[in-house]
Amino acid sequence: MAPVPNPPAEPVDDLASYLGLDADTAERRARERGWSPVRTLPPGAIITMEYLGGRLNLEVEDGTVKRCWQG
Repeated sequence: MAPVPNPPAEPVDDLASYLGLDADTAERRARERGWSPVRTLPPGAIITMEYLGGRLNLEVEDGTVKRCWQG
């Protein structure tokens, strides 16, 4: 039986700190803090619900982050 992989730890970050930032600043900050990938989505986007460790999702409306969640 193959060993179970140990995924890397996710960044410890205050996700609320991204709310209200412009999309470019938020994405740059997220990458600097270790998130990868960073996904930018429009409001109401249809997305799959699989959890991907290390990923940060940013919902952006009119160039501003309105919602942020990991996975």
